[in-house]
Amino acid sequence: MPEPPKKTNSPNVYNPPNRQEKQQLYTSTDKTVQSTEQNLEITKKIVKTITGLESLKTYPIRDLVKHAEDFGPYLKQQRLETNQVRKFLDAVNQMKVTLAQTNDFSKIEIEVVLLKPKLAYAAARQKAAKPMSDVMSAAIDKVRSTEDFERLVQLIESIIAYHKAEGGK
Repeated sequence: MPEPPKKTNSPNVYNPPNRQEKQQLYTSTDKTVQSTEQNLEITKKIVKTITGLESLKTYPIRDLVKHAEDFGPYLKQQRLETNQVRKFLDAVNQMKVTLAQTNDFSKIEIEVVLLKPKLAYAAARQKAAKPMSDVMSAAIDKVRSTEDFERLVQLIESIIAYHKAEGGK
């Protein structure tokens, strides 16, 4: 019986995958599809939770952290980079400073609402920013006071922290 041809690592030679490699590929693809479906659910779950709140300040902090813990790695998997939402983050940080100086929510209320177009722009430029845009837009709709804004900041900071903890840039 002749020996099967040996695989080479030459870039010019096509080496079809063997049975085990094919099985690994199919298994990996199945897991990726399943993982993507599960991760889409986390976005929907967070948005549903937020839209069900009377105001963002009533978002239970333990739920917020748990959602961020699940959502941060999902954003990493989507290859979200913080520079894709940098304008949004910079605007939030500027509002934090303004609020700390004035202690008057009305001074930043318009800017809070105008965060939504910044998110929409980031999502239009980069598909990976869409889940973040969906969640933050739902949260922004619930911001009506200083306490709501503070909860928004906690949500953003928690998501970014878990994103970075997963190795996100």
